[in-house]
This record gives sequence, C-alpha cells and structure tokens, in this order.
Amino acid sequence: MTERTTLYLASASPRRRSLVGLLGVKNIVIRPTHVDESHDGMSAPETLVQELSVAKALALLPLLEEGDPHGIILGADTIVELHGEILGKPTNEDDAVAMLVKLSGNTHTVYTGFALVDTLTQEMRTYYQTTNVTFRELASEEIERYVASGAPMDKAGAYGIQEDFGAVFVTRIEGDYYTVVGLPLCSLYVELKKFAPELFL
Repeated sequence: MTERTTLYLASASPRRRSLVGLLGVKNIVIRPTHVDESHDGMSAPETLVQELSVAKALALLPLLEEGDPHGIILGADTIVELHGEILGKPTNEDDAVAMLVKLSGNTHTVYTGFALVDTLTQEMRTYYQTTNVTFRELASEEIERYVASGAPMDKAGAYGIQEDFGAVFVTRIEGDYYTVVGLPLCSLYVELKKFAPELFL
C-alpha cells in the first residue's frame, strides 16, 4: 500500500481551514463536501456530531480521482446543546435571533466531532469533544445588530467566538477553546499522530 501523504479537509468552513493549517501536516488539500445536516432531534449530541462528521468525510470518497495521493480525509461537525435542545446552524435571521435569545444568560455545551477516513481502505476513526460556554445577558439590540451583519448564519448556535463580534457575548469557557471554534486541535493532533503518523514526516 502506498504511504498516506495528504490530509484532505472535507469542509468549506474558513475557520476549519485556518485551524487545520496549525497541525504541522505538510500536505493539506481542501475539498469541501456538502451533506444534509438536518436531524430529528432524537440522537444524542455526541452521536450526531460524529455521524455528521463521518457523512462529510465519506462524501468526499467518490470525488477523489485515481491520481489523487493516498491520504486521510478529515470531516468535522459542530453543534450547540442547551437544556437538551440541539442548536445547529440557523435557517434564517429569525431562527438566529431565537437561538441567541435562548443562549443569553445561560451556559450551553458545544460538541465538535471529527472523523478520519483512509482514502484507500476506508478505515475510520471518530471522536468528539465538549466545551461549556457561558453567555452574559444580551441586549435585544446587540442580537439584532449581530444577526443583521450576517456573521452568525453559518455557525452552530448562531454565533462565532473567533474574530467575530460574538466573542463579546462570552463570559466563561470550560474546556478546549478550539472545540468552540470548530476543531479540537489537541485531540485531533494526537489522534492523527496515532492513526497516520506519516502525515507529519
């Protein structure tokens, strides 16, 4: 079998693109995939983020061509859970406002899952990590201005914490900051080193 030389990121997220560049992997190829992220609300959040991560990674397999280098596909997904309710990406501005109203003054849990899939053998690893995030009480005009900017529309829970106005909503974080951004870098690095150490040579 040929050596695994490339990490394929199956994501269109600009935040994940920037984060994966911090891993120290020499060859990274960005190949966004799109999957249906809708759910029935019945799955546990840790199950859901791993299932969606796997779906995103596997969606890339048929898009790879014969000449593409052997490597590892990375798929990832992030959701927010508050009082048993799962909050994904908002469907419209009203949905984004409703999410932020719910999060205001409360502590929620961010779940980020990731899947690693060998492009040839389809051998797979899946993981997830959680971080608790506490919001201060938000004024309605803050929420409306933030939503009107369009910034929260592609983010789980309708907010961002990195280079985003949503950072001023957060008073406390318990856990890995990068889980909130969209990739738990420490865990991802450790698992990649175990699964495909040749990526770092």
